[in-house]
Amino acid sequence: MNGFLPTRGSWMLDFVAVLMVAVVVLLAYSIYVVRSKRNFSLHRNMQLTIASSLAIALVAFEVDIRMFTDWRELAKSSAFYESGWVDRMLAIHLCFAIPTPIVWAAVIWVSLRRFKNGFEQGAFNRWHRIAGRIGAVMMFGTSVTGWTFYYLAFVA
Repeated sequence: MNGFLPTRGSWMLDFVAVLMVAVVVLLAYSIYVVRSKRNFSLHRNMQLTIASSLAIALVAFEVDIRMFTDWRELAKSSAFYESGWVDRMLAIHLCFAIPTPIVWAAVIWVSLRRFKNGFEQGAFNRWHRIAGRIGAVMMFGTSVTGWTFYYLAFVA
């Protein structure tokens, strides 16, 4: 069963590829809101919404891939499948995709505990900025490597 994009990807693969575009845009906007506008509550709410949406999508994606969609069958007609580039790109993608939700969950968990009463000045802010940047870079890496995998497996 093909997805909604004009590729060989399944509906869920297409959905996740499009979702990751939205995630990168919303993540960038969330960072802009907190850095330029100093709107800490909007930043927090956006981060929680993005993380919750990604968690639900990730679970649905994993269920689909493990139980319903044979992605390898869909990718076999790719020009990059036989050469092993699809598998190499998947391995690179997983180097980002596996630790990213762990880092994000840690940043969110610790931040919710430390910023219980809203934003407060202190040493924790430096940790939050650094860990948040690491999480954002990892999410961007997850997206770029995911799109590259998607292209190699289901478009080319």
